[in-house]
Amino acid sequence: MTNILLLSDTHGYIDNDILKYVKQADEVWHAGDIGDLKVTDTIKELKPLRAVYGNIDDAKTRGEFPEHNRFMCEDVDVWITHIGGYPPKYNTKVTTDIKQNPPRLFICGHSHILKVMPDKNLHLIHMNPGAAGKHGFHKTRTMLRFTIDGKKIDNLEVIEFPVRHPK
Repeated sequence: MTNILLLSDTHGYIDNDILKYVKQADEVWHAGDIGDLKVTDTIKELKPLRAVYGNIDDAKTRGEFPEHNRFMCEDVDVWITHIGGYPPKYNTKVTTDIKQNPPRLFICGHSHILKVMPDKNLHLIHMNPGAAGKHGFHKTRTMLRFTIDGKKIDNLEVIEFPVRHPK
């Protein structure tokens, strides 16, 4: 069984609240808009990291992380990208590939809106962890954690923090 922490849209922000959950995970997955490599460097010091770059990320971040990251976690085919859309309206950059070869778990960020939903047509689960950083319109910072055990995706939990904008 693999314990996953899924976050996105940190926009250069990382704090002890996030790191508490990083330490509890077996792997951390970041769905883009990292904002500053100090975020991913800090995570990588503690746990294995899989990540993609987002639309706000600079050339250095794009050089370190791909736009799309597709891999197997145990027996689950996972695809992470930053701008992916939602079932059934996927981003045009992924529509053909996702319909021809759907993963079991499709993850994206970008919207700052936490959402987990099935795509019954493609037989996949779509996850967006919302935004863990403080930049954006969201009023609550969010992340997801869950387990993968063989083919089973289970124990989904929403983690919420107040935004706490500086005064």
